[in-house]
Amino acid sequence: MENKYPKIVVRPPGPKARELLSRDEAVISPSYVRFYPLVVESGKGCIIRDVDGNEYIDFNSGLVCLNVGHCHPKVVSAIKKQAERLLHYSNTDFYYEPSVKLAEELCKITPGSFPKKVYFGNSGTEAVEAAIKLCKWHTRRHQFIGFIGAFHGRTLGSLAFTASKPVQRRYFYPMLPGVVHVPYPYCYRCPFRLEYPDCNYWCVDFIEEFVLEKYLPAEEVAAILAEPIQGEGGYIVPPDGYFQRLWRLADRNGILFIADEVQSGMGRTGRWFAIEHWGVEPDVICIAKAVASGLPLGATVAKARLMDWEGGSHASTFGGNPVSCAAALAVIDVIREEHLLENAERQGRRIMRRMNELAEEIPLIGNVRGKGLMIGVELVKDGRTKEPAKKEAKEVMMRCWRRGLAIITCGVSTLRIAPPLTISDELVDAGLNILEETLREVEKERQP
Repeated sequence: MENKYPKIVVRPPGPKARELLSRDEAVISPSYVRFYPLVVESGKGCIIRDVDGNEYIDFNSGLVCLNVGHCHPKVVSAIKKQAERLLHYSNTDFYYEPSVKLAEELCKITPGSFPKKVYFGNSGTEAVEAAIKLCKWHTRRHQFIGFIGAFHGRTLGSLAFTASKPVQRRYFYPMLPGVVHVPYPYCYRCPFRLEYPDCNYWCVDFIEEFVLEKYLPAEEVAAILAEPIQGEGGYIVPPDGYFQRLWRLADRNGILFIADEVQSGMGRTGRWFAIEHWGVEPDVICIAKAVASGLPLGATVAKARLMDWEGGSHASTFGGNPVSCAAALAVIDVIREEHLLENAERQGRRIMRRMNELAEEIPLIGNVRGKGLMIGVELVKDGRTKEPAKKEAKEVMMRCWRRGLAIITCGVSTLRIAPPLTISDELVDAGLNILEETLREVEKERQP
């Protein structure tokens, strides 16, 4: 059955899509970013269908919110059962069993055998906001270290850490004070112009020697906030050993370590959480997106000893909604029962192998990187200068979509490959065939 996908019956956007686009423009905030005019009607597994009947292979997972695929039967069943029983009664003021059960499960699957506690919100940015406030409360310190290229959300607290695109911060100053940004280990474009491993992790030593020892007193730093793999910044994977070294630096100085796993968590990289690839056990982990298969839910999981804030210091009326918690419990069950961590690793290896082979033939491909099913393919105009191929990346994205592959970009010129963890060999190959054809086509057209 799967070999019939994708199916394009009318050039997108079709007439029904165009009609809705017009209505959208009249009433929806223009602050939203739409990659292309895809008007989704329904989704099943790894396939999405638009309002005109076109069916696409989904390499986006709904912005990595649908790790178990669209409308997984077990998740839908859990939502229906809970919706028929109770929709809401405010978990911050009373008690639900679903939130307690989910907190117990999250404490099990997050790294570290120490006791933990969970705060529930509604989104990734709320999970980050809670982490910031918790670290301030517990340490009584008010300085933080973040990273250039990071994305942690757009509410004002998390926005102070976000540093991936100027448009996200323009006209919103002043930010939350006390956030110092340092370079992320982007080895393909090292800001220090060094080469790994000869650099000997200078990007970590720089934090110690030129930040903490020069102008940011370590004893005033509450936490370091980092994405184990940068998402919006370009699907950037740090070199092995980096996070271990950063973790030791934080520990030596009594600084807490927060891992933002909003995009990289819940099995996306072949581990429950990406930071596990490096054996690091964060003090705080931020979770959202895929945790409830697209329903609004965020979670901040911290060492129990850190959660010493008093009642009323932080809360959320809708946080830990019982329907969202029921969905999240079903997501965890599906990932376990269907061995999706293993499939993410296996499919990720297949994709990386094929993209690396293409990189030897197509000069447009500058760098291929990733873990599991969180893969970035960075396009460049020139392999020597590494000039970003921003226009070409957008063109590849648009042509893929019109051919039936939903794929988007990140960073300046990186294609991100992030299908549901349930994806099959057949759909992976079908999607990669479209991507390869498009890359070859755009490469040929740019040749003199």
